[in-house]
Amino acid sequence: MKRVLFRDVSVIATFDPEGRELRGGWLLVEGNRIAALGEGDPPPGPFDEVIDGHDKVMIPGMINTHHHLYQTLFRAVPGAAEKKLFDWLVFLYERWRGIDEEAVYVSTILGGMELLLSGCTTTTDHLYLFPQGKEKLIDVEIEAAKELGIRFHPTRGSMSLSRKDGGLPPEDVVQTEEEILSDSERLIARYHDPSFGAMVRIALAPCSPFSVTPELMRKTAELARKYGVLLHTHLAETLDEEAFCLEKFGLRPVDYLAELGWLSGDVWLAHMVHINADEIERIARAGVGVAHCPSSNMLLGSGIAPVVEMLSAGVRVGLAVDGSASNDHSNMIREARQAMLLSRLRYGAEAMPARRALELATLGGARVLHREKELGTLEAGKCADLALFDISGVEHAGAADPVAALLHCATQHADTVMVNGRMLVRAGRLVDERLYEYVPRGRRIAAGLLPIDKVL
Repeated sequence: MKRVLFRDVSVIATFDPEGRELRGGWLLVEGNRIAALGEGDPPPGPFDEVIDGHDKVMIPGMINTHHHLYQTLFRAVPGAAEKKLFDWLVFLYERWRGIDEEAVYVSTILGGMELLLSGCTTTTDHLYLFPQGKEKLIDVEIEAAKELGIRFHPTRGSMSLSRKDGGLPPEDVVQTEEEILSDSERLIARYHDPSFGAMVRIALAPCSPFSVTPELMRKTAELARKYGVLLHTHLAETLDEEAFCLEKFGLRPVDYLAELGWLSGDVWLAHMVHINADEIERIARAGVGVAHCPSSNMLLGSGIAPVVEMLSAGVRVGLAVDGSASNDHSNMIREARQAMLLSRLRYGAEAMPARRALELATLGGARVLHREKELGTLEAGKCADLALFDISGVEHAGAADPVAALLHCATQHADTVMVNGRMLVRAGRLVDERLYEYVPRGRRIAAGLLPIDKVL
């Protein structure tokens, strides 16, 4: 069993129940687990590798709770960035309908590279768009995640309502309910791993209340509960969505979800911007998790999610970069800073200290994905998922609190990242240098999907 010792780490921020921060600490990894950690003299060798942590802050690997990785090929699209959500979707569906297996594979690699380089070790993905003849795109992104080495929670998304049925997407990217449910069951049987430390787990994720039927929402929940997998969807992202639900169902989004049997502890929801105090209490009592997407909500002008009220009510809240086309980066340490700043804008400076925002990105995400016994803190027996950030550079000069400085001083990238006991980032570079060859390949694919002369 390989033994790796991190020693003389300036600060190890564990985010454990005691909130311990070890100064000049050490952490021992044996195989793919954290074996021990502490201050003072480290345990005796031999070690396969000893890593110097001087001038570095170690945190648990961050967990991204909502993404659309295929959108990595559609960043900063002219004509899209200034639109509200519904108009933004209609505009981009016309471009997204051209994705294929290669586009999904490469975009997963690119988005995953950026996540790893920012200190993220686990990511979800919400792939809900399946052009005709491209039914196995989830399989493709699982293979890409394996090449990267990132811990992966793909969610089998779905859309069954095209424009002719009152939805937003074109007809050639939606599927029948039978196709959706059959493939969902296939993916669970083939890939879902419920064991401790699993690298792949499947969840089921109808896209949104305005893209599937109530019957599909109910049947998806039944299927998920049959196999013990989680459920995910977008909810309460914009006022347009609220108006749609009131007009079509006579219910606010949270009420509609309750009617479908979705207010339950096996559900996590992306956004939750436009909810009231009563709805916050209801989702807290039900045990529903929330993926907070601050940059996406700002870019699309959707609003500021009431994160502090949700946390005060006991809601499980994690952090998410959301799709690259509604954020334009997949950088988790930047997203944690955005979460800190945006909540301060709404509630005041005391409402979101840096450590609270970092906890959203680590333990918060683990709780949302029901993996807090495995991930989200640095404790003996947990998975060896961790990130170190170099604080010796000019941007951190004069910083009195190294942990808070990760966000206050706008840290951009991790120095070292380990996932499941494997070193994937060293000195700010991916260990597998071959992955960088995907960058020009991604540019070529993006240019083919989105010819610049057709969007300017």
